[in-house]
Amino acid sequence: MEQVKIAHLTTVHPRGDTRIRIREVGSIANALDGPVALLVQDGRGNSVEEGGKIRIIDTGPQPPGRLARMTLGVFRMWRAVRLARPRLVHFHDPELIPLGMILKCFGHRVVYDVHEDLPRQVLTKYWLPGFARRPVSWVVSVIEWLAARVFDAIISVTPKIAERFPPRKTSIVQNFPIPSELVVTEGVPYKQRPPHFAYVGGITRIRGIHEMIDAMTYTDRTGNKDILIRLAGTFQPFSLQSEIEALAGWQRVDFLGWVGRVQVAEILSNALAGLVLFLPAPNHMDAYPNKMFEYMSASLPVIVSDFPLWRHIVESAGCGLLVDPMNPRAIADAMLWILEHPDEAAAMGQRGRLAVEKHYNWDSEADKLVTLYKKLLAT
Repeated sequence: MEQVKIAHLTTVHPRGDTRIRIREVGSIANALDGPVALLVQDGRGNSVEEGGKIRIIDTGPQPPGRLARMTLGVFRMWRAVRLARPRLVHFHDPELIPLGMILKCFGHRVVYDVHEDLPRQVLTKYWLPGFARRPVSWVVSVIEWLAARVFDAIISVTPKIAERFPPRKTSIVQNFPIPSELVVTEGVPYKQRPPHFAYVGGITRIRGIHEMIDAMTYTDRTGNKDILIRLAGTFQPFSLQSEIEALAGWQRVDFLGWVGRVQVAEILSNALAGLVLFLPAPNHMDAYPNKMFEYMSASLPVIVSDFPLWRHIVESAGCGLLVDPMNPRAIADAMLWILEHPDEAAAMGQRGRLAVEKHYNWDSEADKLVTLYKKLLAT
């Protein structure tokens, strides 16, 4: 295997992950000399992209179960890294922390990209018994604290997460959209669109799927049978899908499953608003929701959970409506307001797009990443 200068590692995320492949790897491949490797674990084989600038290295199918993924999966990743011989390793999954520490001992520059506030996220993990969540959260916090003292750099997606790590090593690279990515050149004019609302992303209980679908039963009072949610993503866990499909509001859902970025752009170009209705969990309250900014970049008004940080973003931009995410009737009322006020809704969408162009875009974040890489590779 030909040596590469930079390698991104993930055992969990898909090879087409928006933050990892589209934004980070894509930006670095265009800004720095030499190919960038993305090591994944999906069993789909190796590939070369962007004229050889990006090399996808498949370390094999993802092992079944968490334990196998954290042992066999990590071993495969270790073996692939040793063959690729990168100077700089940038990993994205907490289960790769031990591997990152080993690679640091072998002389690699190591960057830990912290996508989530893991200690707080553990508190909502459905697969952990309730009594174990706080102790596990504490252990995770200690492991991250120790690892941060070893790694060369930490990348955080939010200022709140960055507070847990050493300031001199930590860079905040927020997950803002590429402004041109989800724009359709010949999209349907806003006032000619069907009464459809969009949700794109992971479909989980904590992200409000139950309340979102229940809200559809409250739209019946309009008599408009065409109101529906276009739902794109995968259910987590898979067993949740049958539970949600049994709800009365499911009749008003167009479920698309997982879709690529081109189809995401098509979905958004035919919707009246984008939905981000996460429930009030510790890991949500201080997060910058990637999907909200993507909807804004597509000139869609947003209907989002009324959290203080999200309220500041939406009210400052004038780009949408805030609701109690645990109140299906309030969600339905917001959807109906969008339907009944098309001019105001379209203006919200345009203001959201302007906010992305001015503030919430990937261009400035990519510059931070490139600057960090140049610094690490120069030492």
